[in-house]
Parts: sequence; structure tokens; C-alpha cells
Amino acid sequence: MKRWGILIVAVVVLTAGWFLRPGQTGAADLTKVRADRMATIRADMSRAGLTVGSPILIRIFKESDELELWVKSGATYRLYKTFKICAWSGKLGPKQKEGDGQSPEGFYTVARPQMKPDSRYHLAFNLGYPNAHDRANGYTGSFLMVHGNCASIGCYAMTDKGIEEIWLLADEALKGGQSAFQVHSFPFRMTDAHMQRHAKSEWIGFWRDLKAGHDVFDRRKTDLHVTVVNRRYSVGDE
Repeated sequence: MKRWGILIVAVVVLTAGWFLRPGQTGAADLTKVRADRMATIRADMSRAGLTVGSPILIRIFKESDELELWVKSGATYRLYKTFKICAWSGKLGPKQKEGDGQSPEGFYTVARPQMKPDSRYHLAFNLGYPNAHDRANGYTGSFLMVHGNCASIGCYAMTDKGIEEIWLLADEALKGGQSAFQVHSFPFRMTDAHMQRHAKSEWIGFWRDLKAGHDVFDRRKTDLHVTVVNRRYSVGDE
């Protein structure tokens, strides 16, 4: 019995160590983060002519390691800030199965239950993978996040300072009445030149569907109306 007890303790310790590696900060003290950051964030937003608590939208571009944070002003979104992504894992292309190490691509929504202030990776929100498109294609996986700590196994990792600003503005948007915010995750900036560069990829058909949504947002700067038809994304352009 004593040997089994030692083994169980060892497994618990090793499992905990997997989640919190040397150099990781662990869960944030959200009260302190708010106290330290909100005044500066409000000032930055004000200088940009934007209001804390307005709806937000996020776009991610893997190849250039960029996360764009858009904030609604009137009827449309305006780009507030572009953050550098510390790390994402895998290669260009969607996540397909649990354990493949891929960071997701597609159109996701984040509601209040997906916000993770107690994340071991400082602060985080769950992308909501698998979404309707992922499930229709038989893709599997769980706990795919945007988080801090600059370390990724399938997630999008930001600096702690970066995720603080993103997380706080998302939190304020949800408090302000936004029921959920959209996250558009792309392999690269969806220009015609980049599409041509990747024309021989096995994912070019999927990426054309993503580009259709990308281009609708570029034209309209409003939330996308995304459905899944025959296992493919369909984006309305009303």
C-alpha cells in the first residue's frame, strides 16, 4: 500500500509539473492585473477614439505571428492594436485530431463561460474548438486557448502583458453586453499573392473558404454570419 501511495503522489506531482513548467507564471492575480493595467488601457483606447466595453473581434494570422484586436465604433469595427504572437504549434493548416499539436484555423466564437481567469498560463480564453465545421469533418481536440506564458501545444500563446490587455478588453466587452466575440484564425494574410504561393497545398480549398470570410470582413468590418454547408464554411455577405 505504501508503494502505491508513493506512486500516486509521484503521478500527481508529474502531472502538475506538465501544466506548470519552470518559467511559467501560473494563474494571474486578476484584481492586481486590473489595478495595474486598466487606467493605461482606458487612456490608450481613448486616444484611439474607442471606448472600453465596446464589442471586440479578433483576427489571428499564423504565418506572420500576429493577433489583431478590433473594437466596434458605431456600426463597424476598427483596428485597435496588433499583438505579436509568441508561439503557436504545428504547421499551416487546420487542427484535425487530439494530440496532433496543430493550432486551429477557422471561425470561432467566445462567450463568458470560455473566459479562463484561473488559467495556469496567466490568463486565457477557450476558442471553442471543435466548432460546427470541425465536428462536421470529424475533427477532435479540446482546450484550445489563446493564453499567456509564451508556450504553446496547439494554442496561441501571447506574452503575459499582451494577454492581459486582450483579456481585459474582452472581459469588458462581455460585461458591456456583447454575448460572444468572434475569433477568425487564418494561416496567413489572405492576399491573392499568398494564396497563389500556397496554391499546391492540400488545404487550398479550405483556405479559399476562409478567404471568402476574410474578404467579407475586410469589406464590411462587421461580425460575420458563418454557417456550415456540406462540411464547408459558408459566409453571408448581406
